[in-house]
Amino acid sequence: MKFVDEVSIRVKAGDGGNGCMSFRREKFIENGGPNGGDGGDGGSVYMIADENLNTLVDYRYTRHFDAERGSNGGSTDCTGKKGEELVLRVPVGTTVIDSATQEVIGDLTKAGQKLLVAHGGWHGLGNTRFKSSTNRAPRQTTPGKPGEARDLKLEMKVLADVGLLGLPNAGKSTFIRSVSAAKPKVADYPFTTLVPNLGVVSVDRWKSFVVADIPGLIEGASDGAGLGIRFLKHLSRTRLLLHLVDMAPLDDASAPDAAEVIVSELTKFSPSLAERDRWLVLNKCDQILEEEHDARVKEIVDRLEWTGPVYVISAISKLGTERLCHDIMRYMEDRADRLANDPVYKEELAELDQRIEDEARAQLQALDDQRALRRSGVKSVHDIGDDDWDEEDVDDEDGPEIIYVRD
Repeated sequence: MKFVDEVSIRVKAGDGGNGCMSFRREKFIENGGPNGGDGGDGGSVYMIADENLNTLVDYRYTRHFDAERGSNGGSTDCTGKKGEELVLRVPVGTTVIDSATQEVIGDLTKAGQKLLVAHGGWHGLGNTRFKSSTNRAPRQTTPGKPGEARDLKLEMKVLADVGLLGLPNAGKSTFIRSVSAAKPKVADYPFTTLVPNLGVVSVDRWKSFVVADIPGLIEGASDGAGLGIRFLKHLSRTRLLLHLVDMAPLDDASAPDAAEVIVSELTKFSPSLAERDRWLVLNKCDQILEEEHDARVKEIVDRLEWTGPVYVISAISKLGTERLCHDIMRYMEDRADRLANDPVYKEELAELDQRIEDEARAQLQALDDQRALRRSGVKSVHDIGDDDWDEEDVDDEDGPEIIYVRD
């Protein structure tokens, strides 16, 4: 199944049915009076979070969704049938945004949560509604109101407890295969992970947490290079970030330099996301001599000026992974307990989550705007180089303005 986490769709609620103008006509009954009924309300459009879905691929090719129109009113005071509601199912973790105003309409974070995205049109009134003691034969009706139409942007963020960060080939997919039953692709070349992968880590019989692996980041990712920038938003809802660093890169690259690249790109994407609790995990320790471990760890920690937890593991041989998973589970339990008993901490965390959401959305919107400009052939101010200026225009910039007038 193709992984799709962003789509744009258009929804249209049903129009209201028109009111009916009718008069009672029966044998031996004179001047029966008005009996035109009201129309039916138009159907509304709702979105509901479905835990059985994990991608927005259903909306990749079908982009327009219309709810049913309300029926017109009938004679003998018959009210028109109400239009059927249109319910669109989306994965849990989907954010619904109005494309025109960039307003967040709602966030579907729980299974079964329902959100109204377009309201159906109000019904029209039949002529029965207008009868009175002074107007016994009204010929007045009202049409149904049009249903609400909206262009929406759907953004799906995977819901995971732990998110993995690292350069390509840092061992993120191997780590997930090692600690969970997930089987993402693993190979000896960069960018083997093209879409986010989730794995459930069972620490005890009744204790588990979810790990999310996103495509590796490269230098310049915050400006749109590589794949990881598109999926960094999936880490915005995680509770803990694991920064995986390859202790023995094959291309003779420096491990401290590689660690600095990730921190830099993460901060550029969202400074608030860089404030999320993050642990340093040094992977592939079995690829270097044991007596070199302490020196390599110290080199990386000093370069990053790191003060948080540090773990040295080998994902492929499962060395140190069990201890890391138990510590993560303990962190999750302590965090949940603190959220339940410390209102100040809960408020601070909610404020941080909101800042991360806002910064991530602003960054992704800026990248979308740049892509739209490139498709249209228009360059933004930041993309204009020296070669884009006309030398003649530059020479005349400080000179007098000459206006030619035809006689």
